[in-house]
Amino acid sequence: MILLTGATGKTGGAVATQLAEKGVACRALVRDAGKAAPLAELGIELVIGDFADEAALGQALSDVDSAVLILPNSEQQATLEKRFIDAASKAGVGHVVKLSSMEATADTGSPIPAMHYQVECHLKESGLDWTMVRPNFFMQNLLSSAGTIKEQGRFFLPMGDGKTGMSDIRDIAAVIAEVLTATGHRNKSYEVTGPELLSFHDVAGRFSEVLGTTVSYVDMPADAYREMLAKFLASEWHLNAVCDLFAGIAAGGLEYKTDTVSQVLGREPISLSEFVQDHLAVFKNC
Repeated sequence: MILLTGATGKTGGAVATQLAEKGVACRALVRDAGKAAPLAELGIELVIGDFADEAALGQALSDVDSAVLILPNSEQQATLEKRFIDAASKAGVGHVVKLSSMEATADTGSPIPAMHYQVECHLKESGLDWTMVRPNFFMQNLLSSAGTIKEQGRFFLPMGDGKTGMSDIRDIAAVIAEVLTATGHRNKSYEVTGPELLSFHDVAGRFSEVLGTTVSYVDMPADAYREMLAKFLASEWHLNAVCDLFAGIAAGGLEYKTDTVSQVLGREPISLSEFVQDHLAVFKNC
């Protein structure tokens, strides 16, 4: 039995779908039964509760061989993930796959990667077998710019001339599903990127090619972007953390790519052009 956490989110949901397609027995710990209804339709067993609910967590971890640890970024994330790891160890789970970050290093000063690094260390010290799946900027982050791409032919981000090998969530989920169902992946870290190292001017070029119209990237001043983002993020910690991550991209902190997807899955990763094509209904006025 595989236990899924974060299964009602984008990445966790993609993992759930891919495991269900493989016919793998899965259970999901979820807070909202209504939101998790699509998981039940896939044949995934549901346990209602969260990491703070010891009874629900114990029920979710019962007879579990492997678990996927995916939580949304928050100030409490490290505490919650460590609690889950401790409970998994106590329950006799053999293997935990953690969704982490390529920026999670010992010397990072950025809040989200620092939190991931703390949890990675805790997992490695737990005695459990582990696998870290460490992506960078998600292509799906660009979905939040669909409105301005449609209406203005522009998108606004504070990335300067920074480049990244951005990855599609579907590839990240496929790597996680493979790690869970195949041998040879325990106690390894996998850094997941897409096939191209792109600046956000390059990103605009890919959108222009696929949509058949000119799309431009506007390098938004960091202060102005922070002011805009504050309208959508209630947590000051989360606001600071996201702005810090984006400042790291602008400074060139993610200017590399890997061949992890081809090595693990035996195929090329999804390109940005494919991503845009697959989401034409979102980005293009039809």
